[in-house]
Amino acid sequence: MADQKQHTDTALAEKFFRSLYRIRRTEEEIIRLYPTDKIKSPVHLSIGQEAVAVGACEALQQNDIIFATYRCHAAYLAKGGNIDAMWAELYGKTTGCARGKAGSMHLVDMATGISGASAVVATTIPQAVGYAWAIKQKQEKRVVVSFFGDGAVEEGVFHESMNFASLKKLPIIFICENNQYAIYTHVNARVPATNYCERAEAYKFPAEKIENGDVFSIYESITNKANAIRDAGDGPYFLEILTSRWRDHVGPGENVYLDERFHTDHADYMKHDEVERVGDLLAPEKRFEIIADIEREVAAAIQFAEESPFPADEELYHHVFHGGESP
Repeated sequence: MADQKQHTDTALAEKFFRSLYRIRRTEEEIIRLYPTDKIKSPVHLSIGQEAVAVGACEALQQNDIIFATYRCHAAYLAKGGNIDAMWAELYGKTTGCARGKAGSMHLVDMATGISGASAVVATTIPQAVGYAWAIKQKQEKRVVVSFFGDGAVEEGVFHESMNFASLKKLPIIFICENNQYAIYTHVNARVPATNYCERAEAYKFPAEKIENGDVFSIYESITNKANAIRDAGDGPYFLEILTSRWRDHVGPGENVYLDERFHTDHADYMKHDEVERVGDLLAPEKRFEIIADIEREVAAAIQFAEESPFPADEELYHHVFHGGESP
């Protein structure tokens, strides 16, 4: 990995560390609690990839909207999703962000610009494009961000969406979180060339690759692109960010099934852990203050989920149709 930039913006570092640590500790608690069977859905953890969501979402405004994948905890929290509602959703409780019906892979909080995530690879890409088309039709100064993994680039709908977004010059930023694995298959075993930026450029819009996972570089890139969309009507944009997931594809376990190459790369990314690196930019007392705040917040959210009720039987008939509590 290339050396990451050195930054002295203390206020920004504090914001980044708070968000990075919040995501990390939330998912570490998911790992701790998952064997108890209190969490009622499969989980896809973002540990190791937090900087992508944090750098991107900190650059957005509240009325901008994101579309995430099933590995959506980081994006949800980074964009300002309600942590109590997230934990309750993991527990299958009625106070969850989807009333306990959706679980970890379908987090949603429209009040803070988080559209519902999806468990099917690449399906939120065309949804994001459709939302961006609606924004353009309404002439609103808003930005749409579509997060997806490198495996999604191999889906046909990715190319259809890129083509339409370019044709209509939509206010959207496509972010490929390239952790180089689709479940357990390395990208080199799936495609003849990892030229994702070239593929985007073939659709005639700007593409950029960030190789070091630096949260400040990601923030700067998204800030510039979002401002260009809002101020000059530019768009779309494509951003590929190299990253690494440290846990199994699904569940809380380690990546024990992957080859030696993965574990070599994995160790390199761990040495450049953005949570620790950004935390080291802070004065010790400020870092400890943020850590204490987050520990209290996460513990309270878990307690909220524990004490919340499960949905009543009649909940099966609620929200089946748009705008109604019952069919």
